[in-house]
Amino acid sequence: MTVPEGRKLYQQIANAISKAIRAGTYQPGQRLPPERELAEEFNVSRPTIREAMIALDIMGLVEARQGSGIYVTHSKPAEQPDDLDIGAFELTEARRMFEGEAVALAATTITEPELAELSDILKDMVDENERDIAGDQADRRFHVAIARATRNSAIVLVVETLWDLRYKSPLCRNMLARGRAVGVRPLVDDHVEILEALKTRDPRKARAAMHHHLGTVIENLLIATELEAVQRAQSEVAARRSELARRTAL
Repeated sequence: MTVPEGRKLYQQIANAISKAIRAGTYQPGQRLPPERELAEEFNVSRPTIREAMIALDIMGLVEARQGSGIYVTHSKPAEQPDDLDIGAFELTEARRMFEGEAVALAATTITEPELAELSDILKDMVDENERDIAGDQADRRFHVAIARATRNSAIVLVVETLWDLRYKSPLCRNMLARGRAVGVRPLVDDHVEILEALKTRDPRKARAAMHHHLGTVIENLLIATELEAVQRAQSEVAARRSELARRTAL
């Protein structure tokens, strides 16, 4: 299956599947091929397929069913809107690349006061997690503080821009909200490892810690979006059981 040019990769996949549904290749109620098959068919990664499926879900064209897969729910989908913007997987992949190099540079320039600031921010992160505060502001402050420790204003701008996209992109916000709904929170232990690596002033160790952290974020989002579908199905089953109990009690 071919995809159109000029759009973000997940949009290309979602648009191609949308057209296939319109053409009758996939009928309402029919299960789409598994993620791995779609990834091979379009020659893209699993996260890209997951972003496309979530975009189609947001548009009301497909739905996830527990232990079964993704099913078509509409036979005449509209064109995919551009305002879904960037997804959380694509954004985190970019962060992994840029912030990995940023933290490596910071390891050679960071000061003791800046290390102390990161330690204080970690305490705020723990507090936000315990109080279930959305927005991950302490998380953002931690990563931006590392960028500032590089003494490079362009790096700071890039890191801040990537973080701001988390809040501006409807698709990214939706994906992160799905993750939070099933318990995904900022990974405090990962941030502790990053801080400890910075304290050693070892660029390779700092880069590895950041790459591990953001790789784990991607994996957790994959798991979270799977769990979200499972929990939604479980809620539907619970509702049906409740309705059945009510009816049999009449």
